[in-house]
Amino acid sequence: MPALAISTDQGQLTGRGLEGFYRAGRRLLSRCQLRVAGREPVAVQARMLSADHARFMATLRPSADGGPDPDVVVERTRYADGTERILLRSASGRHLRLPVELSLGTDLAELGAVASGNTGPELSPTVHDSGMRWTSPVGTCVVAAHPAPADALASAGLLRWEVELAPGGTWSLELRVRPEGAGPVRSVGHGMSRSLATARAAGDDPRARTLLERSVEDLQALLLRDPEHPADVHLAAGAPWRCGLAPAEALAAARMALPLGTRIALGTLRTLARRQLAGKGPRAGMIPGPLRNAGPHLPPGCTGVEATLLFPVLLAEAWRWGLSAQETEELLPAAERCLRWLLSAAGDRGRLPDPYPGGPARCETQAHAHRAALLGADLLDAHGRPGGADLLQWAERLRGTFREDFWVEDRAGGRPAAARLADGRPVPLLTGGAAHLLDTGLLGSGVLAPGLLDKVRTEQLARLLGGPAMDSGWGLRSLGVKEAAYNPFGHRGGAVRVHETAVAVAGLASAGYEKEASALLRGVMAAAETFGYRLPEMYAGEQRTEGGAPLPHPAACRPAATAAAAGVQLLTALAGIRPDAPAGTVTLSPVRSAPLGELGLMALRVAGAPFSVRVSRLGLAMVEEAAEGLQLGV
Repeated sequence: MPALAISTDQGQLTGRGLEGFYRAGRRLLSRCQLRVAGREPVAVQARMLSADHARFMATLRPSADGGPDPDVVVERTRYADGTERILLRSASGRHLRLPVELSLGTDLAELGAVASGNTGPELSPTVHDSGMRWTSPVGTCVVAAHPAPADALASAGLLRWEVELAPGGTWSLELRVRPEGAGPVRSVGHGMSRSLATARAAGDDPRARTLLERSVEDLQALLLRDPEHPADVHLAAGAPWRCGLAPAEALAAARMALPLGTRIALGTLRTLARRQLAGKGPRAGMIPGPLRNAGPHLPPGCTGVEATLLFPVLLAEAWRWGLSAQETEELLPAAERCLRWLLSAAGDRGRLPDPYPGGPARCETQAHAHRAALLGADLLDAHGRPGGADLLQWAERLRGTFREDFWVEDRAGGRPAAARLADGRPVPLLTGGAAHLLDTGLLGSGVLAPGLLDKVRTEQLARLLGGPAMDSGWGLRSLGVKEAAYNPFGHRGGAVRVHETAVAVAGLASAGYEKEASALLRGVMAAAETFGYRLPEMYAGEQRTEGGAPLPHPAACRPAATAAAAGVQLLTALAGIRPDAPAGTVTLSPVRSAPLGELGLMALRVAGAPFSVRVSRLGLAMVEEAAEGLQLGV
């Protein structure tokens, strides 16, 4: 990620933990401690003002003989681009003369070393112009101060000022933290207002407005450019742990963000198409991706398999949302290579292993593969390309074998197995990954593709996902509480994963199980409120209690691309927007129970134009703004 700042709510950067200013994955400044009149200000408030800057308020009594009221208010505004502004404001009725000191330090360590605690000691600075300079074999950092300090002590990394404050007066200081010779960093999102719609929400539940606003803000903050093709943008997976391109997460987030426009989807698809494996061999056509922990019961899965299956799905749905014919045609060859790999990797058995080859056949991987085959066939047929019939035949064969191989019968009505091992044994665990069985994808005329489960098994899955073993009250657990090795903090062993919960809400709603969808939605909305509407990618799956709050996961990214995009999907799913831009139609299938009351969604984008819809308290949807000529389907 180009720039990042990590702070505690105390405002001081102490050099402990992850604190500091970062650029391109390296910590430029780890310590920035302010003292006024020899004392540290007392922190009173910390607030995120937007995704790229925060404000810290503190107060100070310079002398010990005063009353309880502070004499000075200290305001620090910290920006991710490496800028910090400090403002002292007098609240005293007398003239104040205050020495101000900043103690600075850094190790110029990489984020990975910081995260693992292998940073080494602070470097020795030198005085440089109006600030300090640190140099190491891996880089150089310069901190410039305006106004320039009255005194600078290199041995202690100390900058000093003598400040005169009249009653009610102010004094300000600006720090700029940069690699030597580098200019300021400009957020990709700030220069690309058209990448994301200026979407807004309004209605009975004020949380909807704030959640959508914060979700869009976070998506803009996570936008990155492909360095070799700067017109193409994609989403970083999240901060602070995964600040680069993670193919599966980038595709999943771009797909959930389609109601905001197709620009991110286009940039993501182009970027990954250039990384697609070429040539011959068993991996030809794959989108490469690293292995990912799959919980306590299965070996790591391959995000490359998931990304390869998501690629044609995102292209097919982006085309329905309004991606131009020319842009779609440009990306069709890459989608065809993904689909050819799917048929080759699945082989005669019809099941797709993950990782490929030799891994277990995971339930959610079959759901991804089935959706890719159906949407891929629809895309190829619509553009006169061969291969659609083979994909449809394979999908039909998988539907038959899946219901036999992956459904485990029991006295409670059965459940989908989490996986089938290479030797054929099922892993009969109830996991949040089963929610992907409900995510079938969008075909033409607003029709959803058929799923792997029949009606009876879909109803049983809905009952399971909405039951107390899976619904924590804050969202969907990634593993049921009754399963062996359940851990409320387990990434895929019990924690609530926001992306998976959004998939479940949208899938349950589209399948007609509104009670279960509404319960999960309300849980995530309540969790969002406790997190200041900046949802982390996951949090503990402990049961919700009266007056309680979900526990943050220490390794969760926040903001995270999939969590921010999930906020968009959760709200737009209530309107059930199903566009078919090539046919000039859009179908609405709103949640009739209206779990958030009346809800208006404004300035979304369908067919390249603003689109606004309102869902009444009775669950009736009405289009208020749309592209010229766009017809409401039935």
